[in-house]
Amino acid sequence: MSLWFELIASGLITGGIYAVVAIGLNLQYGLMRILNISHGEFLMLGAYLTWLAHTVLQVNPLAFLPVVALVMFVAGVLVYRLCFYRIVSTAPAVEVIEARSLLVGFGLLYLVQNLAYLAWGADLRGYSFLVETLEIGGARFNLNRVVVFGFAMAASLALLAVLRFTLIGKAVRAMMQSPTGAQLVGIDTKVLHPVVFGAGLALAGVAGALLSTVFEISPAMGEPYTVTALIVIVLGGLGSALGSLLGGFLLGLVETFGMHFTSPSLKMVLSYGVLIAVLLARPKGLFTR
Repeated sequence: MSLWFELIASGLITGGIYAVVAIGLNLQYGLMRILNISHGEFLMLGAYLTWLAHTVLQVNPLAFLPVVALVMFVAGVLVYRLCFYRIVSTAPAVEVIEARSLLVGFGLLYLVQNLAYLAWGADLRGYSFLVETLEIGGARFNLNRVVVFGFAMAASLALLAVLRFTLIGKAVRAMMQSPTGAQLVGIDTKVLHPVVFGAGLALAGVAGALLSTVFEISPAMGEPYTVTALIVIVLGGLGSALGSLLGGFLLGLVETFGMHFTSPSLKMVLSYGVLIAVLLARPKGLFTR
């Protein structure tokens, strides 16, 4: 029983991180149809900012999370204004936005990644944080992984609450349902789009900061998380923040159980297998209404 409990808990912990990354990308794609393939690179920047703050300034990584979120939010607003605003405002159709933003995203990916290589090199970086072992129900976990899960869940649930209970959250959901109808009742896309894009990158930065407390980091760490986020979005459904949360948990459980009973080298095979199965069975996502 302790083994099963440990596997389930490990899957949920992994899925919680996946959910934070995917919710941010899902907001951008679901609202504006911006396919920002460089999303994971801003996760990487959040990880490096936290590593620098902890190793140079001796700042607690958890206390530094609001700073990372704010920096990434401002960066997101600037990136949207410089790289995506003209695409969204001039594209004649949704398909054009997706195609053009995909190309711009690839450019941003390699630009940010190579700037990180120039700044910090290709060596793995890391630090020790809350490495004590915690025993829950007979299963043992590193304390940092449990803390990461708690903060990831708090960030995800906070965003879900904002989308459900605040005026700006209702505006975002209205834009996802009917962009034309939302604009007819006075929702200003010039304000909403950069705010949502910045919020998406803020979540990516927070995820990177949390990951830096558990894993070693490198300039290339962002790409796999972008792919994982896209898989989670397909599982949960386009534009559904709650679907991204549930999809992240599902993918984390599939990967954890699959790697335990097969081989850790089959992780991506399992992920893509789930992706293909969902695309064939429910192309709109498992949790869409």
